[in-house]
Amino acid sequence: MTGRSGPEKKDFGGKYRALQGWTKLLESVLFISMIGAGLFWILEVHLYLGWTPMLGQYLGVFLALGLGAVFISVPARRSGRGDRVPWYDWALFGLGMIIGSYVAVNFPTIQYEVAIATPLRSTMGVVAVLVIAEALRRLTGWSMVIIIFFFIFYALFAGFFPGMLEGKSIEPGELFNYLYLDTNAVFGIPISVASTIVLAFILLGNALSAAGGAKFFMDLSMAILGRYRGGPAKMAVLASSLFGTISGSAVGNVVTTGIITIPMMKKVGFRPEVAGAIEAAASTGGQLMPPVMGAAAFLIAELLAIPYKDVVIAALIPAVLYYLALFIQIDLEAAKYNISGVPPKDLPRIGPVLKSGWPSFLPVIILILALFVLNYRAEKAGMAAVFSVLVLNLFDRKNRLNGRRYLGLAIGTGRGLLEIAVICGGAGIVIGVLNITGLGFGLSLHLVKTVGQNLFMLLFLSALVCIILGMGMPTVAVYILLAVLVAPALTELGIIPLAAHLFIFYFGMMCMITPPVCLASFAAAAIADTDPMRSGFTSMRLAIVALVVPFLFVLEPSLLLMGSPAKVTLAVFTAVCGCYFLGAGLTGFLFRLLSPGIRALTLAGGIGLLIPMGVGYNIGWITDILGFAIVIPIFLWDRAGARKSTGRLAVK
Repeated sequence: MTGRSGPEKKDFGGKYRALQGWTKLLESVLFISMIGAGLFWILEVHLYLGWTPMLGQYLGVFLALGLGAVFISVPARRSGRGDRVPWYDWALFGLGMIIGSYVAVNFPTIQYEVAIATPLRSTMGVVAVLVIAEALRRLTGWSMVIIIFFFIFYALFAGFFPGMLEGKSIEPGELFNYLYLDTNAVFGIPISVASTIVLAFILLGNALSAAGGAKFFMDLSMAILGRYRGGPAKMAVLASSLFGTISGSAVGNVVTTGIITIPMMKKVGFRPEVAGAIEAAASTGGQLMPPVMGAAAFLIAELLAIPYKDVVIAALIPAVLYYLALFIQIDLEAAKYNISGVPPKDLPRIGPVLKSGWPSFLPVIILILALFVLNYRAEKAGMAAVFSVLVLNLFDRKNRLNGRRYLGLAIGTGRGLLEIAVICGGAGIVIGVLNITGLGFGLSLHLVKTVGQNLFMLLFLSALVCIILGMGMPTVAVYILLAVLVAPALTELGIIPLAAHLFIFYFGMMCMITPPVCLASFAAAAIADTDPMRSGFTSMRLAIVALVVPFLFVLEPSLLLMGSPAKVTLAVFTAVCGCYFLGAGLTGFLFRLLSPGIRALTLAGGIGLLIPMGVGYNIGWITDILGFAIVIPIFLWDRAGARKSTGRLAVK
């Protein structure tokens, strides 16, 4: 969930104003009101009061508060003054509040008259698009803004486009009325998910962090893995995966755990760019790690109209493979350069850590029970976990929250919602254009015709587009765009819909560590004091499984736990073996340094083992057999050679 911040975190990017006095009070009121309105809706308080507002009314309130908060909190330029709000931002604040409030007040009438493009509604539609675009620019940069205006330009002049892009031009009044008021546009599924499910899980992550959960996960990771070779790096992987189960934010994970792990990695011998890359790759995996994952995972469930738990179950094995491959590469990297762990005297003891922090596991357990046993909706399951955090915190004298910290929790959650709320509003504009013009269907149809029945070519093109778009857009924005444009083409060729959407999700996620714009790598490189580009490319190498596994689970869904138990078990076993030897080949080390030829063979064998047996009739079986035939002799030969060696097995 990109953009999330803890309740008391510093703003490392200098994105937000440092307001004082009554403007700071207003900012706080807006953030707290966003959370209050969200809790009011999610917990269905209105039903107990005998009031039955519509979802559109709540979304209008949510968007009004969100847009208003953006223009109070975020300056138009990073170089601008950060302690006051200029007149033009007050104007934008007012427009943002009006845009949402109009829908909140008039939605019961609007839903019956949505097709009537009155001058007032069309004008307000133009204002809504411009205000949302400006909020997006401030929070995420120009990339998504340019895409939005391109799609609007297309809708207005579709009749003049050549070839497969030719369509019917939409009248401006009709277009902006539709984008603003139709439930398939701005007030569609993306912002509905952001204002309910994402809100609940951002609140959960912040509550658990404020109650000491982040520190517990860090201390536990240090106690378990810190003493082993490359211990701080392994600690970073474990801590980021644990925190990722309730965070789902790549940059948030980097800031939370990287401040501790990166200096420790550098201290024991990891190069700065490698230390930053390890933390960035480990933190990015939080978007994949069940049970929370990232915001895009909630959108998958909503767009496919399936329970969120189905997404979690399907994503489990690929997430484990991701972290396993990362862990293996770190272990072999540490062995290659003879990097030791942290002295035991400098580490916490596991007994006292578990004794004092075990309650941090309970909210995660409650979340899992609520999702999988009680079949709660995702937002209610998240709120059940939040309440468990708050109840347990009452008995925690050390980390007990007081009134001021509760306010900080609400404000931090509101601020963390801003980016995702605005992104989802902008994504709604794109989806609205695709719906009103039929461009989404047309592009999918022509894409299928272009590649024919060549599924691999379609997958390759889809992955390439995801990575290119991701170079300047957050994961959620990339996913939504490709889910509308590309996912239908993938399913048209027979791919299981959930596999198709997870494929797009994975490659959209890689934008966090894909140069030239890789936010997680930038954040980690800033902490490591190293070149972000070098750290970014190293992160890509460490996260290689995220580039390979999506192709595999699309071609053979046994890696998504779909299929017979025997088939799934065998696919997982060979994939685990493949991760080990893939990591050895990428690192160039097994039990000792590998020569270039042996290294290439090890890579080939690892990739062969990763391919499940169901791919391409008998191809999977053949690659597994060949993979084992390659790697087993290399494994035995290298281990025997290492045992006979009397000198050092690695170079410093």
